Amino acid sequence: MKIAILSRNPKLYSTKRLVEAIVEKGHEAIVIDHLKCVIELEKKSPRVYYNGIYLDDIDAIIPRIGASVTFYGTAVVRQFEMMGVFSAVKSQALVNSRDKLRSLQILARAGVGLPKTIFTNYAKDVDHVIESVGGAPLVLKLLEGTQGLGVVLAETKNAATSVIEAFNGLKARVIAQQFVKEAGGADIRVFIVDGVVVGAMKRQGKEGEFRSNLHRGGSANIIELTDMEELTAIKAARAMGLGVAGVDMLQSAKGPLVLEVNSSPGLEGIESATHKDIAKEIIKYIERNVD
Repeated sequence: MKIAILSRNPKLYSTKRLVEAIVEKGHEAIVIDHLKCVIELEKKSPRVYYNGIYLDDIDAIIPRIGASVTFYGTAVVRQFEMMGVFSAVKSQALVNSRDKLRSLQILARAGVGLPKTIFTNYAKDVDHVIESVGGAPLVLKLLEGTQGLGVVLAETKNAATSVIEAFNGLKARVIAQQFVKEAGGADIRVFIVDGVVVGAMKRQGKEGEFRSNLHRGGSANIIELTDMEELTAIKAARAMGLGVAGVDMLQSAKGPLVLEVNSSPGLEGIESATHKDIAKEIIKYIERNVD
């Protein structure tokens, strides 16, 4: 079987580990820069042209699409799907996961626990927005932010008002979200493959930092999930239609609250914390779905 990894950088940890897992399982691996793919459309004859050849012999793809190139990356994934190629992450699920507001709407409709969230079209009634999520402190997030960028903790009402008004003035779309104090600056990343939890870690933000992203100096340790946490993570991934997903949750007094469902979760943090071969689980998932 020939499996293509859609990645702009073959030296990234996740890309290298997927290549290793593909080869270990006896398959052929190829890394493709999706931004260099040419999409050709013709009646009942979709094709992808890349580096001087047509990619007509690909059996499956593993999309590793960066947030900044979601539009074109998703178009490439969709093109392979039109060619009958199995994708570990479906194009529509990828689109939904990258739209923070839409993903929260999907999760809320599915009955998944969420921090209370408010979104407005540059509302003038800032006081209502703040009070609707329980007042200060509250979290403000840019809809386009990733890896903790564009996320602000407003500790007072005045600070929240200033930040919201500033974002509104810049025409930057922002959501206001309840701050879960009891989480203590930590969250849980649950890695789901084919509807099963294959790894979980608790990420703790560095001192003085409420964001727990490993990219921002946080630390990670293996964690044993409660039944409710495991069910919530699986339910969230299923609602988003993702066969491979990283579900980020907070531990709250009301139970697990989902922050985000990531469609291109990194492997380095979860494999280092759990000492599990997550890459191999993704390849086994592909094997089960490709003749």
